[in-house]
Amino acid sequence: METDADEAPLLAEEPLRPGSCSSELELREFRDRYVIRSLDGGGAFAVARSDGSLRPLSPEEAASGSDCKISRIYGVAGMIRMLAGSYILVITSRKDAGSYQASTVYHVNSMKFLCCNEAIKHLTSQEKRDEAYFMSLLRIAETTCGLYYSYDRDLTLNLQRASKLVAGRVHKPLWKQADPRFVWNRNLLEELIEAKTAQFTLKHGPVRITLFSRRCNRRLGTRMWRRGANLEGATANFVETEQLVEYEGLTSSFIQVRGSIPLLWEQIVDLSYKPRPSIIEHDEMTKVVQRHFHDLSQRYGDTMVVDLTDKQGDEGNLSNAFAAEMEKFPNIRYVHFDFHHICGGGNFHNLQALYDEVEETIHKQGYFLMNSKGEILLDQSGVVRSNCIDCLDRTNVTQSFLARKSLDSQLQRMGALSSAESISQSDGINDTFKKLWVEHGDELSLEYAGSYALKGDLVRYGRQTLPGLIKDGMSALSRYYLNNFHDGVRQDALDLISGYYTVSKSSSSPFQIVGFESAPYLPVASAIIVGGITVTTFTLSQVGRSAQHLISSIICAGLTAGVVALVKANGKQFCSRPRLCGLI
Repeated sequence: METDADEAPLLAEEPLRPGSCSSELELREFRDRYVIRSLDGGGAFAVARSDGSLRPLSPEEAASGSDCKISRIYGVAGMIRMLAGSYILVITSRKDAGSYQASTVYHVNSMKFLCCNEAIKHLTSQEKRDEAYFMSLLRIAETTCGLYYSYDRDLTLNLQRASKLVAGRVHKPLWKQADPRFVWNRNLLEELIEAKTAQFTLKHGPVRITLFSRRCNRRLGTRMWRRGANLEGATANFVETEQLVEYEGLTSSFIQVRGSIPLLWEQIVDLSYKPRPSIIEHDEMTKVVQRHFHDLSQRYGDTMVVDLTDKQGDEGNLSNAFAAEMEKFPNIRYVHFDFHHICGGGNFHNLQALYDEVEETIHKQGYFLMNSKGEILLDQSGVVRSNCIDCLDRTNVTQSFLARKSLDSQLQRMGALSSAESISQSDGINDTFKKLWVEHGDELSLEYAGSYALKGDLVRYGRQTLPGLIKDGMSALSRYYLNNFHDGVRQDALDLISGYYTVSKSSSSPFQIVGFESAPYLPVASAIIVGGITVTTFTLSQVGRSAQHLISSIICAGLTAGVVALVKANGKQFCSRPRLCGLI
C-alpha cells in the first residue's frame, strides 16, 4: 500500500529514489486552488477548486503566493469524481506502527477530502440531494480504520513473492510493483493491511515476529452485505495473513488465507439476531468455485480447505453445499471441522485433533526461509484456506493455533529452539504470541464487522473467562446494531470510494424512493412497543381495582403485539441497506 494515487502521477512523478514516495508534504489552500508540494525533494502540483483539474508546478511556482492557509500532510491517497466535481483524499496525521524489512510502516490516524465542487450550484435539486448523500459517504470513508502504508516498501507482497521480483520491476514506482488485490488507493480502494509486531529473546538472541494481514479489495464490504463469492470467484473478507519471523540474519514467512465460503449466497439482515443464510441459485455455481480455487493455486500452490462451520441447522445447509461442490475437485483437499461442536465450552485444546489431521499436509507445504544475503533456503509450496461463516472468530482461533505450530518449526529450523522445544514452554513468550493474534483478530473484525472479535479468550488463555464472556456479549450487541442499522450506508461508502459504483449525471438517482420506505418509521414503532409494554405492565398492576384497567391492559397488549408482528414481518425493510450496488 502506498500514498500516491495511480490515476495521476502525484507523488511518484519525482521520487527521491526508485520506488520511493515523498514522506512529508505541504498543503497550501488558496481561494481558487490547492497546492501540494513535497518537502523532501519531490515534485509539486496544483488542484483547481472549481473542478479538480491537476497541473504540475515548478518549485518556484509551488512556493509562490502568501494569501493561503498552510498545513502539513503525509500523503495523497487519490481522487474521486462525483456530480459537482472532484474530491481529493489526503492523509492529515499518521503514527509509526513499526517496521518491515528495515522500512518504517505508518498507521493512518486521520484523513480528509478536499472539495473541488464549485459546480454544485449548477445541479438540479435532485442532483444536489444526491451529492449531499455522496459527501456523507465520503465522510464515513474518512474514518476508515486499519490503514497502513510505507513510503519505500511494498507491503502488498509477501516475503516469498517480493524476493522473486524480476529486476526491472523492483525499480518501478511502488504502485506498479504492488499486488492490485491489496492496494488501498487503487481507484481509492480501501486496502486493509494491519501489522502487528512482537519481540522476545531466545538463546541470547532477539526474535522478531510480525503479522501482516492484507485484505483483498475484489469483494470489499461489510459483514452482512458482502457474503460468499461474486461471479468471478472473488470472496468476501478474503485476507492473506503472513507471519514473519526474523532471527540472527534469517527471515522466515508462513502464509495462511481466509475467505467467505466461495458459493453464491446471502444473509440479509431482518432485525433477527442471526438471519438465515440462503444459497443463490445460479447455473455458474461450480464455475464460481473453480475460478476461486484456480486463482488460489496460481498464487499459492496447493490449497487445503479447512471448513469450520456447523454441520447442523442453517449453517449446516451451507456447509453441506460447500462440501458437495468440493467433491467435484478431487485435487483440492477439503477438511471439515465442526468448531462449535468439538471445541464447545471453551475446549480450545481440542484443536489438536484438527492439527493431527492436517499436520502432514502443512509440513509438506512448508514455509519460506531466506538468509541475510537474500538467498532462498526454503519455499512455501501451498496454503491453508480457513473459513467459518464470518471468517473472523473461529477462523482467527484456528489460524493462531496453526501459526503457533509453524512458529515452533520455523524457530527450530533457525536454531532458536531445539527440536524438542516449543514457545508454549515459556509463559512469557507464549503470552506475547497470543496477545499478537488477539489484537490481529480484533483489527480484522473491526474492519469487517465493526466490533472486536469474539472468542479472544480462547486464543489468549485457551478457555473462556467471565470478563471475556462480557466482552463477547458487548461485541455481539454492537455487531447486531451495526449490521441492522448502519452497515447499509457503510457499504455504499465502500462501493463509492472503491469504484464499484461510478457517479454519473446520465444515470438516474439511486436514492429515489420507490414504494413504501419503512426505515424512517422504526423509531416510531420502537417507541410504540416500549410505551405499550410500559402501559400494559402498569395497567395490569391496577387490574384488581377496576375492570376498566383490565380492558386497557388488553387494548395496550394487543396494540403492542400488533406493532411487534408488523415490525417482524417487515424486518428487512426496517434495516439499513445499500442502494448503490447489488449483492453479487
